[in-house]
Parts: sequence; structure tokens; C-alpha cells
Amino acid sequence: MSTTLNINGKAVTVDVPDDTRLLWTLRDVLGMTGTKFGCGVALCGACTFHLDGVATRACITPISAVVGKKITTIEAISADPVGQRVQAAWLALGVAQCGYCQSGQVMAATALLKQKPRPTDADIDSAMSGNICRCGTYPRIRAAIHQAAQAKSEA
Repeated sequence: MSTTLNINGKAVTVDVPDDTRLLWTLRDVLGMTGTKFGCGVALCGACTFHLDGVATRACITPISAVVGKKITTIEAISADPVGQRVQAAWLALGVAQCGYCQSGQVMAATALLKQKPRPTDADIDSAMSGNICRCGTYPRIRAAIHQAAQAKSEA
């Protein structure tokens, strides 16, 4: 079935069944490998993308649920001013270790800062709780989110 999606601001037509998960459409059909497969049941956060600005898990989201909505992936997050600040803070603080979870972490952090520009530690912990980092870089992730928030107030 042919379906047109709005991915990173562009109309993209894919020929997949309506129940195909967005993760596999992005990765296997469109070759957009920035969104990672982690657990397949929305528990790890590696596949996080934005659906109309809300951090959402691609591994459980069927194509039928995203038609007519705005999909933003890690490939386009640097075009967003908040995403730019998050990525700059990630680099400045050396957040990534192995890096596998980082696209999901960056997407979740960007969604948080768009909703709460000055988050508390509790806000960060709550928003990031579904994103697992096997390397344990949680303190650097929190610090990077605070730094990205601070960069906004200095801009």
C-alpha cells in the first residue's frame, strides 16, 4: 500500500503495509539508519523520534498512526535550534561513550527542552527515564541538558 509521510519536512511516499512499524520503514525502506533498533517493545528509547514534536518510539508505531503528522528524526534534528544546542552540549561534555543510544537520547532531550526550556533535575529524570544508556552516561546526559537549557538563556 502506498502511503505519503511527512518526514523531516519532506513528503516521502513508501509502499508498505499500514501495520509496518515506522522504525523499519525508516531504516529498511528509506535507509535512514540514525533511528536505532534496541528492544522492539518501546522500553529502551533507542528508536525515539518526534511525532508532532512529541518524543515517540518508532519500534511500536505503525505507519497508519503517523499519516498526516510531522515526523522528525535524528537526521534533521540539527536543523532545529533546540536540537543544535542539545547536540553542541553533547559534544562539549563528551556525553557519548559507545554512542548506540545517543540518537534516542538527543531526540528525547530536545523534546524535553521544547516543552520545558528550564527543566529541573526531576524534569530531566522523568523525561529521560525511558532511555537506557548501557554505558551509564546519565550524569553527563543530565549535565548536557542543563547546558543546552542554559545556552538558550545566554543566546
